[in-house]
Amino acid sequence: MTELRQNLITRDWVIIATERAKRPDNFAKPEKSEIVIPSYQPDCPFCLGNEHLTGPESFRLKDKNSWRVRAVPNKFPALAPEGEKIRKIDKSFRSMAGVGFHEVVIENPLHNVTIPLLDIKDIVNIFRVYRLRYSQIKQDKRIQTILIFKNHGKAAGTSLEHPHSQLVATPIVPYQLRIRIQEAMRYFDDTGECIFCRTLADELAAEKRIIYASKHFVSFVPYAALSPFHTWIFPRRHASSFVEITESEMLDLADNLKTVLAKLYYGLNNPDYNYIIRSIPTDEQRTDYFHWYLAVVPRVSLAAGFEMGSGMFINTTVPEENAEFLRSVEIPIS
Repeated sequence: MTELRQNLITRDWVIIATERAKRPDNFAKPEKSEIVIPSYQPDCPFCLGNEHLTGPESFRLKDKNSWRVRAVPNKFPALAPEGEKIRKIDKSFRSMAGVGFHEVVIENPLHNVTIPLLDIKDIVNIFRVYRLRYSQIKQDKRIQTILIFKNHGKAAGTSLEHPHSQLVATPIVPYQLRIRIQEAMRYFDDTGECIFCRTLADELAAEKRIIYASKHFVSFVPYAALSPFHTWIFPRRHASSFVEITESEMLDLADNLKTVLAKLYYGLNNPDYNYIIRSIPTDEQRTDYFHWYLAVVPRVSLAAGFEMGSGMFINTTVPEENAEFLRSVEIPIS
């Protein structure tokens, strides 16, 4: 029978449509004939040797041979660093100058690599650049929220094939994040507990939805997952901002993210996905009630009229079955 579940962190009600639930392997992308992607594309602005095509760098992480990760301004930025944070109110019309930062993190010099196939140290390098740019940008008093995300594949919104992710720093707190913070504060006031820590403890006790657990992080499909294979990666240590991550935690997070994405890669034939790192607004950083985390959202289903009209989601898979399927996926030893 169909079941409604509520996600206490997002406050979303989700319909787990068991009557029309699909088997987890039904979401695998059709296998295509092997297309060989070259390690270098002459017209790709992110490839090694084409650095002049991206303009000035914000940061470069390098080894003795070459750069490993670069951060550069987005060529078509949603926000720009020039200008003052000026809010205008005219009756019911409100606006603000579009100040902020929009950067691209070029994850590797090679054009044809992908995170689930990268070495752990290369993924750690990506996180190091995230942390460094987050730390630098949050010093700007105009900035209130910093969002780090990756779009992988056309269905996830990517436009360039070369492996990259993005960082957007906004002068406001987006409504979705504001609501989650308010709910987390309400839960803490009522119980004296962090809702994220409570959720993590409950998921570890239940065990049914755990995909992978390590010393510092736990990857799991939420009890009320909004969509098929929606995955959260929570730090075991309570921390409100990604900028607080330590070197040992970055190594562990790289292991968790690589494992989750590799299971998706081999289990569902490299589906399109987004991942997002959510943190507290920059002027707070340390709280008892908010817990930063990384969300992985495979783009294997589409939202339609009901979702847009109601704000509710219909998940045509069972979270426990998704987690069991991913646990069972064997990752080849390279």
